[in-house]
Amino acid sequence: MSIFFIFLSVLLIIISLLPFVKNQHWVFRVPEFIKMQLLILQVVASIGLFVFSEKSIGFWVVALIQIGLIVYHSYLLARFTKFYKSHKNETEGLTEIKVISTNIYQFNQEFNRFKDFIRKEKPDIFLTIESNKDWELAMREMEADYPYTEKITLENTYGMHLYAKMPFQKVTTHYFVSEDLPSIEAHFKTEDGEDFVLFCVHPPPPSPTEEDTSKERDGDLLCIAKRTKEINKPTLVIGDFNTVAWSKISELFRKNSGLIDGRMGRGILASYHAKYWFFRAPLDLVFHCPTIFLKELSVLEHVGSDHFPICCVFSIDSSNHNQKEEVEKLEKEEKEETKELIAEGKKENSDNRTA
Repeated sequence: MSIFFIFLSVLLIIISLLPFVKNQHWVFRVPEFIKMQLLILQVVASIGLFVFSEKSIGFWVVALIQIGLIVYHSYLLARFTKFYKSHKNETEGLTEIKVISTNIYQFNQEFNRFKDFIRKEKPDIFLTIESNKDWELAMREMEADYPYTEKITLENTYGMHLYAKMPFQKVTTHYFVSEDLPSIEAHFKTEDGEDFVLFCVHPPPPSPTEEDTSKERDGDLLCIAKRTKEINKPTLVIGDFNTVAWSKISELFRKNSGLIDGRMGRGILASYHAKYWFFRAPLDLVFHCPTIFLKELSVLEHVGSDHFPICCVFSIDSSNHNQKEEVEKLEKEEKEETKELIAEGKKENSDNRTA
């Protein structure tokens, strides 16, 4: 039993240290996704070490590194629990907008289940990610209630469809790093005259079954971050980011965009994988500017996909900047890193996607 807990502890330490390496290969990036699981397993392994192992020099080396990583992971995750301070919901008297984003999984055929879900939830705007021609055809009847649409129909799992009850002021589809990786920039105006921009994203993940590296993901997200900074309007970014809120790329995204992570103080809200509860991670993220106030951020019911839908209800007050202190500043070294990551993302050519 002693050998088992020593082996488990060493393995967990190695996996935990991999993300500290500045290499974009999936081997180094995937462990970022499982910080919650690593924390739980490290606590179990540490208890096992102290109960079953002889207190040798090797024991203390392993135990102290393990405890240090437990403290580090606890610190990372603490900001995304309800014990952390959350933003005040200053929404009284303001128009509320409900947005739902769902990675529906391209090969999911439960069209009616999803349509019934949308009818029940009644969002003002909803986004489908990985939606292809089959999904576009199945959703046409919803256009009676959601007449304003932006349709990017692809068969490579990167299709995207935006449906809205309110008219677009302007809508643009961007292809920042590759001609088959879209993102949507949609401009709206609320009933009380507030302009806002909704950015919809879905970069590719680094994984052994998809992209070998995170280069396209990182470049795409940072291009979007810089674009949101340029817009100079109340902005909300939503979608399947294929990263987690505590990753280095999320930190760079926040700092480059000047946006706030909507999860801070509201909970982990893990949205993937819907079928394997122990391996869930918060991949579907929401970021917003200081003049947008989130009344609600939640993960909703299963709709047949490998992701749960994510929902946010927000209001806009462009005269109120009380949340500005939450905006993080970009350091000089991070500016250089951002330029390098964008350049690498644009140079990367994937042979894993088929149109």
